[in-house]
Amino acid sequence: MNFFEYLKVEVWEILLAFFLDLLIGDPEFIPHPIVGIGKLIEKTENFLRKFSISEKVLGIFLFLGVNSIVLSLVFLGLFFILWGKKSEYVGLKIFSEGLFIFLISQFLALKGLIREAQRVEKFLISGDLVSARRALRALVGRDTENLSEKKIRIAVAESLSENLNDAVLAPLFYLFLGGFPGLVFYKTVNTLDSMVGYRDEKYLKLGWFSAKMDDLLNYLPARISGLMVVLTSFILGGSSLAKRSFITMLRDGRKHLSPNSGIPEAALAGFLGIKMGGPHFYKGVLVEKPYIGEELLSDYSLVIKTSCKVVLISSFLFLVLAISLKIIFPKGFY
Repeated sequence: MNFFEYLKVEVWEILLAFFLDLLIGDPEFIPHPIVGIGKLIEKTENFLRKFSISEKVLGIFLFLGVNSIVLSLVFLGLFFILWGKKSEYVGLKIFSEGLFIFLISQFLALKGLIREAQRVEKFLISGDLVSARRALRALVGRDTENLSEKKIRIAVAESLSENLNDAVLAPLFYLFLGGFPGLVFYKTVNTLDSMVGYRDEKYLKLGWFSAKMDDLLNYLPARISGLMVVLTSFILGGSSLAKRSFITMLRDGRKHLSPNSGIPEAALAGFLGIKMGGPHFYKGVLVEKPYIGEELLSDYSLVIKTSCKVVLISSFLFLVLAISLKIIFPKGFY
């Protein structure tokens, strides 16, 4: 089989995978591949820490080791899927194609992202702040025990804007660019960053390489995500709100501790007229973060609902854009 066959993905396959994710999300009764990758990272980290060498060097080995194992499994799986697609047996062809589309959908998380945000909103509407704070933990890493209703809504908007890139647009970007292996590679690096890319004593050195690679891979998708939010702002609010979104993105997008996360966050903050960031507690430790956006909104009751709408429309806009480019340039880089 030609190597580039492993990178090939059809437009209709991407569309079906996208809508399958929107329809079923991540079924709880099926083991999720990201969970498996997470366990692999944990076991690899524990193994590497037994060696008495520089933690920065171990961080490189951790990155290379995990990605080598994951990508080897991906190419092995694709070998059988492609073999099944070419089979003369119709049933095997259908099964192989269905499995391929399902696997792609498992690395997209639009449904899960919106569902968790709506879950928090449901508790807030019912006045159950305790449950809302507890549900918010699925979206943010900060301490949520003492957050007010307003702070909860802002936290959800922050998470939605950041994960618009990490959970939807960047995975789709690398799926179009490098097929299924490209998609899995991105999500593996992103999972590595989420697990070891901390700036604390334990992971500052071990996780540095994974964090840098995640920054590199997200550089372009994050800026596309910001532009999609600006475009959505125009669709939902007209030219004045789109202008405010764009100006806020340019002014505040690089204030974030991350070189990428602040771009879509600032674009959404500008559209909504809210102030994100600021000091937060993480495991009881106060972390000072710069503010993003301006507090112009007086009623925060629709912040989560509007943010969900922005994420959905932005995702569809990028999907349409990417598919249009793929139709115009069907061979892509290969």
